[in-house]
Amino acid sequence: MSDIQLQVKQAYANDTGQGVARLAPTVLEELQLTPGGFVTIEGSTTTVAKVQQTDFEDWNDETIRIDGFTRQNADVTLGDHVTVQKATLGAIRHIILAPTEEVHVPIGPNVAGLIEHQLRNRPVSEDDLVPVDSSDQPFVQTPGETLSLIALEIKPNQTGKITEKTSITIRETPVTDQSTTDDHNIITYEEIGGLENEVERVREMIELPIAHPTVFRKLGIEAPKGVLLHGPPGTGKTLLAKAVANETDASFHSIAGPEIISKYYGESEEELREIFASASDNPPAIIFLDELDSIAPTRNDVTGEVERRVVAQLLPLMDGLENRGDVVVIGATNRPDAIDPALRRPGRFDREIEIGVPSAHDREEILQIHTRGMPLADDVDLDQLAADTHGFVGADIASLAKEAAMHALRRYLPDIDLDDEEDAEIPPALLDRMSVTTTDFDSVLSEIKPSALRDVRVELPDVTWDDVGGLRDAKQALRESIVWSLQSPEKFDRLGIDSVTGVLLYGPPGTGKTLLAKVVANEADANFIPVRGPEILSKWTGESEAAIRDTFRKARESAPAVVFFDELDSLAAGRSQGLGGESSDRLVNQLLTELDGIQPLEDVMVVGATNRPDMLDEAILRTSRFDRLVNVGAPDVEGRTQIFKVQTDDTPLASDVSFRDLAEMTEGYVGSDIEAVAQEAAIKALREQAEPSEVALHHFSKAIADVRPTMTETVETRYERITDDFENGQLDDGSVSGPRGFR
Repeated sequence: MSDIQLQVKQAYANDTGQGVARLAPTVLEELQLTPGGFVTIEGSTTTVAKVQQTDFEDWNDETIRIDGFTRQNADVTLGDHVTVQKATLGAIRHIILAPTEEVHVPIGPNVAGLIEHQLRNRPVSEDDLVPVDSSDQPFVQTPGETLSLIALEIKPNQTGKITEKTSITIRETPVTDQSTTDDHNIITYEEIGGLENEVERVREMIELPIAHPTVFRKLGIEAPKGVLLHGPPGTGKTLLAKAVANETDASFHSIAGPEIISKYYGESEEELREIFASASDNPPAIIFLDELDSIAPTRNDVTGEVERRVVAQLLPLMDGLENRGDVVVIGATNRPDAIDPALRRPGRFDREIEIGVPSAHDREEILQIHTRGMPLADDVDLDQLAADTHGFVGADIASLAKEAAMHALRRYLPDIDLDDEEDAEIPPALLDRMSVTTTDFDSVLSEIKPSALRDVRVELPDVTWDDVGGLRDAKQALRESIVWSLQSPEKFDRLGIDSVTGVLLYGPPGTGKTLLAKVVANEADANFIPVRGPEILSKWTGESEAAIRDTFRKARESAPAVVFFDELDSLAAGRSQGLGGESSDRLVNQLLTELDGIQPLEDVMVVGATNRPDMLDEAILRTSRFDRLVNVGAPDVEGRTQIFKVQTDDTPLASDVSFRDLAEMTEGYVGSDIEAVAQEAAIKALREQAEPSEVALHHFSKAIADVRPTMTETVETRYERITDDFENGQLDDGSVSGPRGFR
C-alpha cells in the first residue's frame, strides 16, 4: 500500500475538532481514496483522520490540512512533513474516554448519549485527544467551548471508528497526568481568525527558534529574545501568545502586570526573578507579560519608585537569558508608547508586531470560529454579518455570537420547565429545532459597541441616496470622490488616479450637507465618525489637538471610515486673518498634519461641512487635503419636487396635492425649510380634525406662508461670490484641474 509525504498546514476554521484531514484531489487519487475515507497520519506518533477534499486554491499543493488536536495526536507542528497512508478501520466495540480537565457537573447517561451522537463515524486511536464541542452539552458553562477527552482504551483494536453500536464509557475523573491539562494547550492556531500574517511572523520569530535552533546556529545569528504584540484591546494578543505556546509544546509562564506589583520593597522584583528562573529551568519556555505598560512604564513619566525598580529589574533579566533559543519573552500592550524605551531596543524586544482591527474578510473568519458550534439558521449570512461589524475586534465578535445565542434561547424558554429539577432532560425535539437566526444577530448587534471605537462616537447610518431629494451634482461628486474610491480602488489604480483625501461641502444652512455625508458613509459601507467642531474645543492646552489625533487614529484602525467635520470653520479658522487665537492655530496645524502628514490615510475619507467657507484657513483648501469643493446650494424646482416626495413619504395626502405645484410655490426654500413645511402642514391638518385622514393642498399653502425661506437674494449672492472666488483662485475656466473639482 503506497504512502505519501505531505507538509502540514493549518486546518480550515470549520474543520476544527472534526477529526478531518483535507487533501488535494491528486493526492486522494494517488491514495485511491474518496472523501469520507480514512488515513493514518504518521509524525512522531501515529493517528487517524477522515479525509475530505481541499478548497480549489489548494489543489496544486502537496499538503495536508489538519487541526491542532490532530497535530497534537501526531506530535507535529505546522510546516512539518508527515507520512500519509490509506487506512481501513473497523468498528469500535467499546471505548473509554476521560476528560483532561474538571467538568462542571457529573457526566451521566444523557451526556454520554450526546457525545456519542457527535463522535459517530469519528476515527480514533488510543491515547488520542478527542475534542467535543460543548454547544449542546450541559457540562460546560460557556457555549462554544471545547471539552478535551482522552481515548484511554479501545476494543477490540487500538484504532477504529465510532459507530452507533459503539459502547462509550466516560469517566468523571480527569486525566491529570496528561500534558493537555495545561490551560494553554486547548488553544491552537485554528482558534485565531483573521491574523494569518501576524501568526506567520510570530511563528518565524518564536516557533522556529524553539523547534529548529540548529538553523539559527548554522546561520550564525541569535534567535529573537522578545516579541512585543501591540494593538487595541480584544484583538487577540493574549490568545496568540497561548496558541504559540501550545503549538511549540513550550512551558507557558504568564505574568499579569498589575498582579506582581507589591507595596513591600523588593517583592515585585523577586517574583519576576522567580518566573524567569522557572522558565530557564523548563525550556523551551515562553514568558508572557500581559499589560506590559503597567509594570514597565516610561521611568521619566512615573513618580512611583516601585515601577522604576520593576523596569530596572526587567532589563537585566531579559539581557541575562542564556538559552536564547529556548526562552522567549512575549509582551502585550495596547499602549506601546507608554513602555520604557530601554525595553524596545534590539536584544530585548527585538520585534514589534501590531495586532490591528480585523478587516471584513478577517471578521468573517472570526465569525466562523465563534459560530461553528452553533445551529445556525439558513438565513444567517456570515459574509453580510462581517460587513455589518465595522470596528469589531475578536472579543466583540465572540460577545456578539454569545449574545445572539442567548437571544435565541429566550425564544425557547417558555417550552422549558425551569421549576423542574436541575438534571431533568430537555426534550430532544426541542433541542433539534433550536437555531440562531439573522434576527437574533440583528437584535444584539446594536447593543455591542466596537472596542476599537469605544472612546470615539461612531454611527452606522441607515440613510440612502433615496432619502436625499435633489442635489444631483453634489451626489455625483461624492459618488466619484468617495464611494467609487472605497468600493472600487482597483479601478483607480488601473487608471493611475490617486484617491481624494477630503471633500468640503459648503453652502447655506439646511441644504443637506450632513445628510449627504451620512449617505456617503452608508453607501460606501464605511464607519461614520462625526466630529462636531465646537464639541472638540477645550480650554486646556493640547486637549483639542489630542482629540483630533485620536479621532484619526481610530479612523485608521476602523477603516474604511468617513470622518465628518461638521461646522469645520470652528476648527480651521484662517490663521493669517487672525480669525482664531493661539489655540485655534495649533488646532489647524494638527488638522493639516493629519490630512497629509507622514502617516497616510488609507481607506479613510474626510468630509467637511461649513456654511462659512470664507473663514477657512487657506492651507485647508489646497490639493491633497480637501481636494473637492462641493457647493450644496438651494435646490431647483426639480430638486424641491423630489424633496417634497421624500418628506411626505409617510404622510397621507389629498388628491389635490401636487409635488410640482408645491415646488413652484417654494422658490428659495432649502431641504430643512421643506421638511418644516411638511411638518407644519400635518400639524395644521391635525388642528382642524382630531382624527385627520389626509393633508390637503390648503394645509401646505398655509404652512408655506408661515415658514420663511433660507435662501434669500442676499444669501444667494454671497454664496455665488464665494464660489466664484474659489474657482477663480484655482481655475481660469471653472473646469476640473488635477484632482480638484468644483460642483
